Order: sequence, then C-alpha cells, then structure tokens
Amino acid sequence: MNTGLKITAFAAAVAATFGTAYAVGASVDTVDTPSAHSGTDHTGGKRENSPKKGEGDPQDHAPGGLQIASGGYELDLRTPRATAGDRTALRFRIVKSGTGRAVTAYTRDHGKDLHLIVASRDLTTYRHLHPTRAADGTWSVPATLPKAGDYRVFADFRPERAKEKVTLGADLAVTGEYAPAPAARPAATAKLPDGYEVRLDGALTPGAPGELRLRVTRDGRPVTDLQPYLGAYGHLVALRAGDLAYLHVHPSGEPGDGETEPGPEVRFTATAPSAGTYRLFLDFRHGGEVRTAAFTVRADGAGHPASGDHTGTGGHAH
Repeated sequence: MNTGLKITAFAAAVAATFGTAYAVGASVDTVDTPSAHSGTDHTGGKRENSPKKGEGDPQDHAPGGLQIASGGYELDLRTPRATAGDRTALRFRIVKSGTGRAVTAYTRDHGKDLHLIVASRDLTTYRHLHPTRAADGTWSVPATLPKAGDYRVFADFRPERAKEKVTLGADLAVTGEYAPAPAARPAATAKLPDGYEVRLDGALTPGAPGELRLRVTRDGRPVTDLQPYLGAYGHLVALRAGDLAYLHVHPSGEPGDGETEPGPEVRFTATAPSAGTYRLFLDFRHGGEVRTAAFTVRADGAGHPASGDHTGTGGHAH
C-alpha cells in the first residue's frame, strides 16, 4: 500500500467530510510550528479588556470557529487553497452579514486587531499569525504549510463597539503528498529545542472552569524571566479534536499588575464546552524568541491530568 497519496484540491475538500471522524481521540507526537509567529511584533503590550484573575466572560465558554458566519459577521476567505511547502499569501476579509461591506474598525485585543490561527485537521500543524489590513479591509499574511491535507482557518477579533469577541472559521485545502500522522505517547511534558521543556498540570472539565498551569524550564532550571507576548507571559489556544471548535482561554494576570511573576509558571482559566479530546498550544517568549509547546487533554469530568507531547517542536519568531 502506498504511504503517500497525491491529494488534489477536490480530494482535500472531500477529506474535510471525514476529517472529523479521523481526528477524534487522536493525540499527536509533534506539532509543526516553524513559522507560527510571522507578522508578530514582539514588544508585548498591555492586554486590553483583560479579565481579573479567575474571571472570564461566560460567553467565552461557548466554542467558536465552527461557523463561517456568526454574530452578524462573515469570514470571506479569498485563498481557499494552497500547496504544501509553498509560501502562500493568505487573503481574507471580515464582512457584515447582509451587506457584504468589509469591517475596517476593530477593538484591539491582546495587542492586535485580529488574530489568525491556522491548524491542520490532525492538529499536527499550527500557525498563530498576525496579518496586515489594507485600506479596503482585506487582510493578508504569508504562510508556508508543510503538509497536505485539510486545514481550518480561524479569525479571532472584536469589532469596534462590539460587546464580545467573534471567532469565525473556514476550511483551507492544502494539496501535495499526504500521509496520516502517527499516534503519540501521552506525557505531561513537551520538549522543545534549545533545552526548553514545558510541563502541564491541571484538567479540563466539561461545563466548568478549570485552571491549567504550565511550568517552563530550560536545561532543568526554572525560567523566571519570561518576556511579555501579546500582553501576557503566555498565550494559549485550545482546539477540540474532531470539529476543531475554538476555545477562548484567559491568562491569569498580566505583566505589570504587581502580582503576576514572569515565570516559571503561567496559569490560564479554561472551560471545555463538552467532553472530548482537546489540543492546547502554548506560545511563550524568552530570549527574544517565541516558542510553542503542544499538549493533548481529555475532558471527561473525571479530573484526569493533561497529557502533552513526549517530544514537541517549538516555534521560533522571525
């Protein structure tokens, strides 16, 4: 049996139908994030509208990204296809439903007007991008996706004067040679290049907020001088395996609040909307570079600890 199957754009679209069944319950060995932070400025910046410790908007508990249109807004993805390994300019607009007019005014969140997340259905490839917006409202950002398959694009933003954030999602087909990712050995730590290691403690509970604690070390020593990234000492994205529902995860505290230490531990409050398998991606900045650690978590209400990659790959900032 051939190990590599040539995927056409049509086949990739068909794969989206079956991607849900394939991804449920899967834990993956590594996450590819070599250019996960393209377009990012690394000056940090104070997060606006940040909740206090242990607090969060109850509406944020509902998963986003499952619909291409929600809350009166639509994601108009102008680049629905890409080729594996090629540098592609992803272009899209956020438009008002019913009018087709592009949104050009946003409220900054985590130091940015809009966050773009790109993830493969098997959750082995992850990108956290910060595109630039043209005067006509069109967003664009270059990205290189290494593997063929079905991907999901998430636009996370808050329109100006809107009361809450909106997360919209659209499918992206990446053509090329395709091979399924192997299953991983569960572990509570993710090993990154240059001696970094991140340990995840805590559990996700369906329908109830829970604390996730991530401890960063390097060469066995605690990292106590983490640098601000997007207004916090870490940024966490959670995706539900199967349908890739997108969860808003809140950091506990922020740099300069007089209480939050710059490591080695970064804490978050998250609520799983349902039982299932979730993939967590932690971005943190140290030594002027942003790195990514990935973990697989099972939310079943039994209080099981999180499990992470035995060997993970880190994302380096440009």
